[in-house]
Amino acid sequence: MRIALTGGGTGGHFYPLIAVAEALEDLAKERRLIEPELYYIGPEPFDALALREHDIQHYETTAGRVRYYRSALNFFGLFKTAWGIILGTIKMFNIYPDVIFSTGGFAAYPALVAARLLRIPVIIYDADSSPGRVSLWSSKFAQLIAIAHPDAAKQFSEKVQHIIARTGHPIRKEIESPAREGGYEFLGLEKSVPTIFIMGGSQGAVAINNAVLDALPELVSRYNVVHQVGTANLVEATRIARLVLRNSDHEKRYRAFGLLNTLALRMTAGITSLVIARAGSGTIFEIASWGMPSILIPIPLDVSHDQTENAFSFARAGASVVLEQQNLTKHLLLAEIDRILGDKALQERMSESARNFSRRDSAKKIASAIIDIALEHETI
Repeated sequence: MRIALTGGGTGGHFYPLIAVAEALEDLAKERRLIEPELYYIGPEPFDALALREHDIQHYETTAGRVRYYRSALNFFGLFKTAWGIILGTIKMFNIYPDVIFSTGGFAAYPALVAARLLRIPVIIYDADSSPGRVSLWSSKFAQLIAIAHPDAAKQFSEKVQHIIARTGHPIRKEIESPAREGGYEFLGLEKSVPTIFIMGGSQGAVAINNAVLDALPELVSRYNVVHQVGTANLVEATRIARLVLRNSDHEKRYRAFGLLNTLALRMTAGITSLVIARAGSGTIFEIASWGMPSILIPIPLDVSHDQTENAFSFARAGASVVLEQQNLTKHLLLAEIDRILGDKALQERMSESARNFSRRDSAKKIASAIIDIALEHETI
């Protein structure tokens, strides 16, 4: 059984592929099937180590990002995509997988065109409340469409509604279960105060970093703060934090990281009372799986519509509060943090709403459908 995975460009598109690959390995053992051969077809992967850990072979293609604004890069991107389609078709023909699983994004387009040309069955997954262009296009020939957000189904054509399933978001097993013991000791934080976890995405978020650093003396007077600032921002953020906390008695309540590794993330999640984050779909569903209250600060609309729609979808479920970046000040941020953490009943309602928003075992559900279709294709 050969299964091709495609998608990527960002962690939100890439890591669901890894979560489904884990589930495929587990299901093959449960069903006593020969372990499937897994391939990743796309540009440079977001996390090459994750591919190696799961013995996923990388067949590289090229893909050009199409921007929503006028740019000469769009012109050159067309050539990259065209070349990627040629490469993808040749490599797909050589592998000839039984099924291809896509998480969408520009990186998936060449592989999906190849799958269409070679009549290889396709399953797609889209994490956003407003599905991307590649997902909407590939839905026309997909055999199954998996979605995470309840608002996403209505964006697809009426003709494909019967093959849409709200599976939830595939999350890696190691991330889905926070470590409930040892977090305070691991991070060197105090048990006597609540912990706030700020995560601005894999690259960090300068606007969020600035607001947090402005509010840092007040924050550490009442809370522990674990701050993922982005690798490129770590040196500057650490320097500013050291400066603004030089006269504070609670300097040790602040911990800054460029990008938390899996262990640090699990340890932090295990002691967190409130998450402040961007509104990428992967981030939202991680928060939901942890059952935590959150404050979401989406990327501005002129950069991306997806995060704003994701954030308000989560907020309508009662699981989060949304602060738009143009309104973000240290005073507003502090007021919202104090309001949520000062109201135990509100925290419990938000936590329950987050858990209800999450769908457990989504990776297993998608993997099961992939195996079923792959087995059907093998017998043809």
